[in-house]
Amino acid sequence: MKPIEIAEDIYEVGAIDWNVRDFHGYSTKEGSTYNAFLILDDKITLIDTVKKEFADDMLDRISQIIDPKKIDYVISNHTEMDHTGGLPRIMHKVGEDKPLYCSKMGHKNLSSHFPQKWNYQPVENGSELSLGKRTLAFLETRMLHWPDSMFTYAKEDKILFSSDAFGQHYAGPERFDDQIGDAIMPHARKYFANILLLYAPLILKLVNKVTEMGLEFKMVCPDHGIMWRKDPSRIIQAYLEWSQQTPKRKALIIYDTMWHSTEMMAHAIVDTLGQEGVDAKPINLRNSHRSDIITEVLDAGALVIGSPTLNNGLFPTVSDFLTYMKGLKPKNKIAAAFGSYGWSGEAVKLINKELEDMNFEIIDPGLKVEFVPDQASLEACKALGKKIAERLPTFS
Repeated sequence: MKPIEIAEDIYEVGAIDWNVRDFHGYSTKEGSTYNAFLILDDKITLIDTVKKEFADDMLDRISQIIDPKKIDYVISNHTEMDHTGGLPRIMHKVGEDKPLYCSKMGHKNLSSHFPQKWNYQPVENGSELSLGKRTLAFLETRMLHWPDSMFTYAKEDKILFSSDAFGQHYAGPERFDDQIGDAIMPHARKYFANILLLYAPLILKLVNKVTEMGLEFKMVCPDHGIMWRKDPSRIIQAYLEWSQQTPKRKALIIYDTMWHSTEMMAHAIVDTLGQEGVDAKPINLRNSHRSDIITEVLDAGALVIGSPTLNNGLFPTVSDFLTYMKGLKPKNKIAAAFGSYGWSGEAVKLINKELEDMNFEIIDPGLKVEFVPDQASLEACKALGKKIAERLPTFS
């Protein structure tokens, strides 16, 4: 694969991972990329590397431009192994004594990951590095999404190398926003929902900080997915919108079922919500991946969680999803629980406990139905649907 010149003397030299389908429990149905960038200047500089398995691919791309030994500086924006797994191979080829720039936390983390005694150059937030014609500025972005994370900004070119922010898990022939158009936004939204939602308050602060600094962006280059050159403001504005977590008149009925009883309850709730003008979606947990569900959760105003009781507890898929969602800390939701049971019926109580821990507003004690729902039980489900619909306008 040939390197891509994204601006004069600046090249994307990373790798495309066409086959990855799972990334920490996040479904990557269309693969991903590990973007890295080579800047030709008086001091030739490499920004980020790739996953270990792709280090030789990256070196091949660099070699099509220069001898890797001519690289003067290496910058690591983020320690996670999809960006540093190839670092030992790269540093061995470039030269173990070459300066390696990273944040202070990056120095700590890289030292813990790798035994090599590299020439670390920890940088301060706001510090700059002259390459000759160009100046790079470093901006700490702690917990976006690791403590070591930072951005690198090429001042003269107005290019932001944004590490794991503003990216997408997407592998395709398109490498820029103007090549793929609107089709990239669902991937960007899913990426935000599953990786950065937890840090939404920090994102709002960061964008305000960058605005105060008056930085301009002609291009935003993340370490995953396409690069934003036509309209970089689009993804920045999308992050602002997603970070505010403004709920819509939308309800998700997320459930699993053993003998269809909980499913019958779910569909009664969904049908009623639809009749009340709510965008209501039933989601069976065994037919949907947790990362796709969380993407829908991002702008939902109501979450209705259903589970049969199994062995005095939650059905495993429901427990799995609640644990995953709790870690991402979505906000501004109303919630309720429902489920069927045979003889004990703990599921609703356990769901409510999880919803309370997530600081959702629980608007109903929850519905429990023994064995198969009768007409009275289904009417109770419809009443719950109406109750949810009545509350959702306050979020519109």
